[in-house]
Amino acid sequence: MITASELNGVLGMMPAFATPEAVDIRATQTIAVDNLKEGVDKIIKDGVNNIATTGTYGECYNLLFDEFKTLAVATVEAVKKRVPLFIGCTSSNPREVVQKMNFVKDLGADGVLLGVPYYETLHVQDAIKFYHDIADLFPNLNIVIYHNPDNHKFTIPVSAFKELVKKSNIIGMKDSHRTTQAFMNLQKIVRGKLSVFVNQTQLYPYYKMGAAGCWSTEVWMGPWPVLYLLEMMRRGEDQKAIEVIDDLIGDGSGGKPVPGAGNKRPAEFADYCKVGPTRVPFVTFPEAELAKAKRRAEHWMKLNAKYRPLVEALRAKSAA
Repeated sequence: MITASELNGVLGMMPAFATPEAVDIRATQTIAVDNLKEGVDKIIKDGVNNIATTGTYGECYNLLFDEFKTLAVATVEAVKKRVPLFIGCTSSNPREVVQKMNFVKDLGADGVLLGVPYYETLHVQDAIKFYHDIADLFPNLNIVIYHNPDNHKFTIPVSAFKELVKKSNIIGMKDSHRTTQAFMNLQKIVRGKLSVFVNQTQLYPYYKMGAAGCWSTEVWMGPWPVLYLLEMMRRGEDQKAIEVIDDLIGDGSGGKPVPGAGNKRPAEFADYCKVGPTRVPFVTFPEAELAKAKRRAEHWMKLNAKYRPLVEALRAKSAA
């Protein structure tokens, strides 16, 4: 078990590396295991601090249980305890959550990434009870709350964390776009008990307000600009951090050329790792949207070329 204080830096939200057959509705095993292991090994060596699987970017809603098991085992084998690893167990069915967690509990991951059951909007008390029940059922698994109001049809209110922090194995949260005031109020409750990861473009100013780090899907096109942004925040170089954030959003797409599953498309056109295609039913993308995805990938590769030497220079200086 790890503690909240050990959970910080960049949280890489991993794609569910797909085989070419993933576009076929009849396919039953679409995890590209070799590409997954190669990509995970590369991103850890390059400096990402934590990995979480099977969120939205990792197509938690779109894998068969056997595929989920394949992905979980392969990721644990690739990570080899080098960084904290959280296997995403989110489902619309809470009993399936338990099924997934029973499989994960002895694999060797550090814990799970867990969103609320999402088909219908929950009552706040039911959301709290869900997390409490899971925490009690699996006391030896750390839980990182997966907060995705758009996809889960539910916003966890700040007040709910007064109850959620009572479970010591709930140690983190991948959060989504709270206002600065809401985030400050949240920190009054969770500081020292639960590490909060904000979106990469929120790292300034939220890091200064108590965020443990940021989550990113785009690091799978290369982590260098996000790693440099984190280092600037740690050093208090606010103006440089702002300039990096400006670069991150510089092509205007924000990394999401189409809603939902389409946000994986830019990584297909980048040269960092082989994420594979977006799974069926998301197979039809207008040429205009594909052009945006390609432009995003090109922009990100330019950022890698710009920021990798800066990150490596800082590392060399620290090692000297």
